[in-house]
Amino acid sequence: MNDLSKDAVNWVTVGEDGAGQRIDNYLLKLLKGVPKSHVYRILRSGEVRRNGRRAGPDARLAVGDRLRVPPIRAGAAAGMAAGAAAPNGAVPPVLYEDDALVALDKPSGLAVHGGSGVSQGVIERLRLARPAAAFLELVHRLDRDTSGVLLIAKKRSALVGLHAQLREGEVDKRYLVLVQGSWRDALRRVSVPLESYVTDGGERRVRADSGGREARTTLRRVQVWRDCEPPVALLEAELETGRTHQIRVHLTHLGHPLAGDPKYGDFAWNRALAKAGLKRMFLHAHRVLFRHPLTGVSMSIEAPLAPELQRFLDSLDRRARSPADAG
Repeated sequence: MNDLSKDAVNWVTVGEDGAGQRIDNYLLKLLKGVPKSHVYRILRSGEVRRNGRRAGPDARLAVGDRLRVPPIRAGAAAGMAAGAAAPNGAVPPVLYEDDALVALDKPSGLAVHGGSGVSQGVIERLRLARPAAAFLELVHRLDRDTSGVLLIAKKRSALVGLHAQLREGEVDKRYLVLVQGSWRDALRRVSVPLESYVTDGGERRVRADSGGREARTTLRRVQVWRDCEPPVALLEAELETGRTHQIRVHLTHLGHPLAGDPKYGDFAWNRALAKAGLKRMFLHAHRVLFRHPLTGVSMSIEAPLAPELQRFLDSLDRRARSPADAG
């Protein structure tokens, strides 16, 4: 736990590496080895003080802030020590790395961060694997069921620079998606506003709505299998805005639901796809283009199509070549 006392109150002065961070994220890094649930408990209870006052989890820190951190009991510290040795805790493969950032090839089924019943996400695994790293923060997020390129900053200056590019729409994010239907357009630009809402069961969803926030997606045709029933198409989706579930909702709105989508897709088709070998959502972040946040050099980082997705496409190709389908 970075040499903090387990038996006495600790006083911590925030340095430049903590400037602008949320206090919950700062404490999660500071108290490595302590469960997230315990960190949020001491925040909610007021045991953590910033400059003598209570601070909510979303409070932003400044250089020179003085934090009171209560004693961390042995039981709490042991909780995450056990988690560090949990099975399947490997860090995803590295696609690119330098002194400023690291790009990982995130698999489907792995959350980018812990919470909501998830003890470890990508960022927690990386921090546990690199205890000497002074700074590791997510640049952006991918849904748990989405695979592909995930950027993580190793310096605050890199994080700030990449966030500025994201705000200005200067980061080009491309996804590969498999959709239902015989897609006809080589290129199609979609501009359909999206609105978030909460279902009666308390689940957050998104829908197309004229009163929602602007959302733009460009879709490019890669390949179409018209002899399948129903026909399917592989598209490249370029996000021009970054709304929650944007690609998935836009595709469903167009009448071409995403293969395997458990929220907005064709559920009967999803069951048929699972029997045919596709047991996950076909959404893969295959390329991210941006300017290096420190050097300004143009960067293009790609993740090969996840093996289980490539196997399914290969099965479609074999089916298309079979004499039974040709007749």
